[in-house]
Amino acid sequence: MRILLTGASGLIGSATASLARDAHEVRTLVRRDLVDEAEHRWDPSSGAAPAEPIAWADAVISLSGASLSHLPWTARYRAEILSSRVDATSALADAIAESEDPPAAWVSASAVGIYGDRPGEELDEDAGRGAGFLADVVTAWEGATTPAQARTRVVHARTGLVLAAGGALAPLMLATRAGLGSTIGTGAQHWPWIALEDEARALLHLATASNLAGPVNLVAPTPATSREITATLARTLHRPHVLRLPAFALRAGMGLAAEELLLADQRATPARLLQDGFAFHRTAADAAIAAALSG
Repeated sequence: MRILLTGASGLIGSATASLARDAHEVRTLVRRDLVDEAEHRWDPSSGAAPAEPIAWADAVISLSGASLSHLPWTARYRAEILSSRVDATSALADAIAESEDPPAAWVSASAVGIYGDRPGEELDEDAGRGAGFLADVVTAWEGATTPAQARTRVVHARTGLVLAAGGALAPLMLATRAGLGSTIGTGAQHWPWIALEDEARALLHLATASNLAGPVNLVAPTPATSREITATLARTLHRPHVLRLPAFALRAGMGLAAEELLLADQRATPARLLQDGFAFHRTAADAAIAAALSG
């Protein structure tokens, strides 16, 4: 198939592009100067996406968005978190809606942040949205695909914590290597996680080998608490895990980011992926962390 990818320079985008090139023809939308014929220049803030690569593609996978790991979440940066997602998605949606030959599928990045803090609940794709800043962002992000939904099959790939050597796991790895491995808050809150390999495989599955549309949780089928993840990271790195970062200290130091990224309890499940026949390669967090660190 012909796959058009945005966000190909990021952690998930790089892994997805590398995997896709094994079996498909891949082009990318980039904001920098072009380096080869497989790249197309675009500026999402302009509100437009180039028509030619949209018409060329059988499927689009869009992964743009300002990093949630960048701190602090000032009012200005919160606005960037929202606009970087909605502007790029709206530009693609309009281009697909207006295309003479629209792609058959569009897998648009999304996040489990839409569920908010939901202790004691199992969150499949039928769970309603929760409360909070990220729930508001994801609702607007997914809503920005609306103009394209009459022209193509649109999937909202609601991703959790991607276990990889970079990305959101990087600060935890840095602290753990320094001997500061810690239980975060109570440690009992569920962190919905997925191995980077399975994230890339799931995105391609949704684009090329599935008829699913709407929200799909990209999380591993075996839940893990934050303490299980941080303790496993320390054990794998052969470092101590004896400290505790209390919730009040995290809130004081990180504000809203601590509340929504570290302390929220989200036991999300990949119900639709499993029903669609997707087979995860990494179903246990300890194996996923070991693979991430060995890579």
